[in-house]
Amino acid sequence: MQQVLGRLQEHGATLVALTPQLPEHSRGLAAKQQLGYELLSDPGNAYAAELGLRFALPDYLRELYQSRGLDLPKYNGEASWTLPMPGRFVVDRGGIVRAADVDPDYTRRPEPEKTLADLGRL
Repeated sequence: MQQVLGRLQEHGATLVALTPQLPEHSRGLAAKQQLGYELLSDPGNAYAAELGLRFALPDYLRELYQSRGLDLPKYNGEASWTLPMPGRFVVDRGGIVRAADVDPDYTRRPEPEKTLADLGRL
């Protein structure tokens, strides 16, 4: 999304990302990736759960994460081993969701151009 940030802003849009990571871990990622938008923290994936978008990692994925040194409980600050489904939402100024792209398969994400097109339809 970083690559289309300027075009989003031309439409008067604000880009925000929500992550279960603790802010101290997100800050390093944001700096390293030179992100030009806010990364907000969703402790315990509570908001993702309210939206029905939180899932628990199955045992085989926990083992895979651990074998690669990915300490999810450390980064997220809690031991639920849950993640949010990746999603993109276009929300109008009145707080109404006008477009949503969510897929339980984290490898399938909409192209940034799709988000721009959704925004252009407002």
